[in-house]
Amino acid sequence: MTTTAEHVKCLIIGSGPAGYTAAIYAARANMQPIMYQGLQPGGQLTITNDVENFPGYPDGVMGPSMMEDLKKQAERFGTDIRYGLATAVDFSSHPHKITIDENKELTADAVIIATGASAKWLGLESEARLNGSGVSACAVCDGFFYRNMDVAIVGAGDTAAEEATYLANLASKVYMIVRKGEMRASKIMQQRVLDNPKIEVLFDTVTDEVLGEHAVEGVRVKNVLTHECRDIKVQGFFVAIGHEPNSKIFQPYLHHDEQGYLKTIPGTSKTNVDGVFACGDVQDFTYRQAVTAAGTGCMAALDAERYLAASGLH
Repeated sequence: MTTTAEHVKCLIIGSGPAGYTAAIYAARANMQPIMYQGLQPGGQLTITNDVENFPGYPDGVMGPSMMEDLKKQAERFGTDIRYGLATAVDFSSHPHKITIDENKELTADAVIIATGASAKWLGLESEARLNGSGVSACAVCDGFFYRNMDVAIVGAGDTAAEEATYLANLASKVYMIVRKGEMRASKIMQQRVLDNPKIEVLFDTVTDEVLGEHAVEGVRVKNVLTHECRDIKVQGFFVAIGHEPNSKIFQPYLHHDEQGYLKTIPGTSKTNVDGVFACGDVQDFTYRQAVTAAGTGCMAALDAERYLAASGLH
């Protein structure tokens, strides 16, 4: 049951680098954007300690601090940033209808979706406790911190193989933990891993526990055939078992791939529904970086501004 209704010119759903960048551009263009931050205000970077690869931070920056900087910048230009989660949408007519927290209904002329993607985790208590202290779901983001150290990575697909190879360029040794007796990765990626002298693939193996009190010190693995456990000393533990785009409520209306990533018209942030734009990791399964998310956030705001102008709504 809806209790309130409100009309918005430009609604931004999600608050990572893509959402905040879209908000900065939309606010400066006098689109009076309203942002709902979602379940994880600031997105995945709020659980990332050191960010060293975002332009403009020569000494690096803590992920939460960077998100706070982006939030302040968006607010400075007049973005109305609110707590709340989009729980339903209806894109079948215009203006678009969005329900927040199951009881507040909005209508919006333009909607920018920046809900991101959530990394899939193993579900271990030790993994969650040490997340950001040696546990990571992004080798490209965090591999640099483990130069000349030993690391482990869990996964068997192309992404895991690619990230294991990437880590091998930095780390002294990479243990790749594969649950089955073979990888799911493409033949060429498997061969690349198997040919790399720095990568040791542990087939038929699962992670029993991540070891360490305040930082990762090792990983306990178990052979699924013999049930034998052993401890491996590593300083970094990477999880590469996939990401899940936060797109479920949009899927009945927007084109998406089999994994749920929203499809945009190449070279734009436009979806198949007029006035609805997607940016950041919810539509990017390839790069998944803060800087690329910010770039598509800029695109979404510019596309939304042009759409509103062409429709006589701005």
